[in-house]
Amino acid sequence: MRKVLIANRGEIAVRIARACRERGLGVVAIYAGPDATRAHVLGADDAVCLDLPASDAGGTPVEARPVSAYLSVDRVIDAARQSGADAIHPGYGFLSERPALAAACADAGLTFIGPSADVIARMGSKLEARRLMEAAGVPCVPGARPEDQSLDALRAAGTRVGFPLIVKASAGGGGKGMRVVERAEDLDEALGAARREAEAAFGDGTLYVERRIDGARHIEVQIIADDHGATLHLGERECSLQRRHQKVIEEAPSPVVSAALRARMGAAAVAAARAAGYRNAGTVEFLLEGDGDEAAFYFLEMNTRLQVEHPVTELVMGVDLVHLQLDVAEGRRLDFSQEALVPRGHAVECRVYAEAPAQGFLPQAGPVLRYHEPQGPGIRVDSGVREGDDITPDFDPLLAKLVTSAPTRALALARAAQALREFVILGLHTNIPYLLRVLLHPDVQAGRIDTGWLAAHHDPLVATPSADDLAALAAVAAQHRRLPRGEQRGGPIGSSRGPEALASPWVALGGWRG
Repeated sequence: MRKVLIANRGEIAVRIARACRERGLGVVAIYAGPDATRAHVLGADDAVCLDLPASDAGGTPVEARPVSAYLSVDRVIDAARQSGADAIHPGYGFLSERPALAAACADAGLTFIGPSADVIARMGSKLEARRLMEAAGVPCVPGARPEDQSLDALRAAGTRVGFPLIVKASAGGGGKGMRVVERAEDLDEALGAARREAEAAFGDGTLYVERRIDGARHIEVQIIADDHGATLHLGERECSLQRRHQKVIEEAPSPVVSAALRARMGAAAVAAARAAGYRNAGTVEFLLEGDGDEAAFYFLEMNTRLQVEHPVTELVMGVDLVHLQLDVAEGRRLDFSQEALVPRGHAVECRVYAEAPAQGFLPQAGPVLRYHEPQGPGIRVDSGVREGDDITPDFDPLLAKLVTSAPTRALALARAAQALREFVILGLHTNIPYLLRVLLHPDVQAGRIDTGWLAAHHDPLVATPSADDLAALAAVAAQHRRLPRGEQRGGPIGSSRGPEALASPWVALGGWRG
């Protein structure tokens, strides 16, 4: 490979570009709509605009939203040809799990930095993935997946599984096409709603039902496989702190996974990858019921891409997953053994979103008036945001990922809390106060969490700030505006440490529309 086109935007595009530059590879960015001046574009060697025309050659209207451009396989392939790129990295989201992009790369003679199109398609179908896992002996959540997709057949399948259960879309992800059903009389409505949502989101309304496992943890295992027969796991990530099936805070390793349980889950993840014929980096997701060496766990799905939360694995395992992806794509052998992959220390990731938790987590839009990232030992911020950027409703509201590491879990959590206090984003609401409340809760500190924990503790976590908080924030905001520019931020994406006076009021609000 000589030149890599990154078929993505924001923080993940910036992160992939960094790894490519470290290897001496050229970097091509793509952009659409308001992204022309974003950090991922300005930091690339070349950039190609993907803006779609208002109509096609025949006069048929074309979806002109910026997100549609990032979802156009043809335009991404054309951008690679135009820029002279010989490889494409999809990042996560957008086209990363679309077999069409991997297939188009193969047809165009481009290296796709990920698994093959047939593997993406196989594991993208939750029904096909379950069949494959069952054949490979990987434990799966008890469920039913009727070939007959009529309402009567699905209703009968639900009755056999029993209640409570979960209706899931075969092509689903991110909680779309998923409904929890507590009672038999609610099943028909849930099936109809899940099917409509799945058809709208994925163009595929195929459904199946699974038993709901209450009190379970969401544990995922990172795997990497090369073209020379090596398939290894890189330990687990604890992803139970999630809201509406979207992860909020992740950590590695899990506070309840012992070395023996890690070996069992890792072996299952490796078996899953081998059964799929997998190559490159991927993640096998499980539900964990109970704890202890002999705890039961069940296959959920396989993500055939880099995960948002990959930094926590990098920090505790001492690897760079993007470099490993590039190694595999270039046909290199993995140069370490499974025995060498032992977690050291602890890492925590907090996803910082432009959203208002007190308003139902409503996504926010507007200018970033001030942006200050925390710095210090064990602090990493992956971001594609700069001061002055205008956040629009066109894309996912993720602004940055705050990742902290330390020799112990307690210190990693403490560093995360302090870093959140020092993280300043002015101009729009963020979830920073919410994240801080979650981190400081005694249950989270003790590791007593499951996938329903955030929902069960919703009200106190989204409490609105008091009048005293607002007054303190206004005072600090005024002081911040009086500081010389160089003391407010440093470098191209605002990475310098600001004055200590900024710390405490941001506990209350995080972002503030001034």
